Amino acid sequence: MDTLRTRDQVSVAELAARYGVSEMTIRRDLDDLARQGVVRRIRGGALSLLLRGEEPPFTVRELQAVEEKRRIAAEVADLIADGEAVLLDSGTTALEVARALRDRRLTVVPLSLHAARELAGAPRIRLVLPGGEVRPGELDFVGPLTEKTIRSLRFDTAVIGCCALSSAHGLTAHDLSEVAIKQAAIDSARRVVAATDSAKFTRTAFGAVCPIDRLDVVVTDEGIPKEEHEALTDADVSVHVV
Repeated sequence: MDTLRTRDQVSVAELAARYGVSEMTIRRDLDDLARQGVVRRIRGGALSLLLRGEEPPFTVRELQAVEEKRRIAAEVADLIADGEAVLLDSGTTALEVARALRDRRLTVVPLSLHAARELAGAPRIRLVLPGGEVRPGELDFVGPLTEKTIRSLRFDTAVIGCCALSSAHGLTAHDLSEVAIKQAAIDSARRVVAATDSAKFTRTAFGAVCPIDRLDVVVTDEGIPKEEHEALTDADVSVHVV
């Protein structure tokens, strides 16, 4: 996926050499990406079907940085006290947070059906769905009904995912329909916790959500660039590295 973000075409031999795996492994990986609509297979390689900076499908992202996301989710869960009202953003990291919160006593408004399914059977979770349009694949709630619902509520903590985060451009999202929803969530919360793996610090997405000083806490992994860590700290953002 990293290669496909910057290259229109890739070859099996090149990728096998770059990542130190067999060509058979690369062929299987490219076949999987082709089934997800990320690439089109051609003889000896594949053509990228993603626009530069476009977000890969949920099912592809769910397999990336899995251990990092689980550690991040556990740390986010530790930051939340029983009894809180929590808004839980969409995305793969937020799904891991939902799993980490299953046994807690909380009111949770998830912005994704993926997280809602995870929490539906949790005995002590008061589950409130925001309504609105659901995007295929992502299964996240978007649109004016979702935004209106969020703005009518107040949360102790909003757990926000991001497509990209940087000191220069703040928190950004690939899909413009997500921008208004994330902004409504941030405006309606007493505390904003951004949960993201460190790979997001090397990117900037299309839609600007907020500057970094609008965040209270960032939870990420050890790969966060030093200059970004320092910029967040200088902006009075508490950074938790796991």
